[in-house]
Amino acid sequence: MFLSFLTYITNSVQHTYLLTRQPVTPLTKISTMFQEEHNILTQQQGRIEVICGSMFSGKTEELIRRLKRARIARQRVEIYKPAIDTRYSNDDVVSHDANSIPSTPVESARSILLMASDAQVVGIDEAQFFDDAIVEVCNELANSGKRVIVAGLDMDFKGIPFGPMPQLMAIAEDVTKVHAICVKCGNLAHVSHRIVKDEQRVLLGEQDEYEPLCRQCYNKALTDNG
Repeated sequence: MFLSFLTYITNSVQHTYLLTRQPVTPLTKISTMFQEEHNILTQQQGRIEVICGSMFSGKTEELIRRLKRARIARQRVEIYKPAIDTRYSNDDVVSHDANSIPSTPVESARSILLMASDAQVVGIDEAQFFDDAIVEVCNELANSGKRVIVAGLDMDFKGIPFGPMPQLMAIAEDVTKVHAICVKCGNLAHVSHRIVKDEQRVLLGEQDEYEPLCRQCYNKALTDNG
């Protein structure tokens, strides 16, 4: 394998010399190869990043962290959340640990396209509450050269994939799954278990309504509750 690599480098050096008529060493050629790779990476523009997990797993915390870093880099950042989410603030995106960042509440995903035209980085929180158009919206934003960072619940309280999240995870360049800790046994949580009697899928709540449970403890809770 090493001999094959040397042969490749030697042939590349000869080819480069024929094109440029300049003396080129193998080390120069290797340096050029890495420089070209670096240029490709730095020129890469639009992308979609998804942060998912159960409740109390730190999704919004990670979203805020990435957006604040983008602002430190003096990038133009815009943040949006569904208007339905008014748990901590009508306007700000707020984590369970009370970290916050100003945002714009929107009624529909399409509204984001109209308002984010000047942004370089677009943050979207609680994406599971948006309509399915959020998938196309994120694609359009990324295709126009923007970095799109999306956070949302991957499953509802029954352990069923939630809203547009599966599609967003499929089209994303990067997916980060964060985990809460099971309040029963201390293992990694799998699902947000609803502890109040309410069967509607969307029920805004906190620790009085939900608890993070691992798979085994969740199944046991379902059995115990009959």
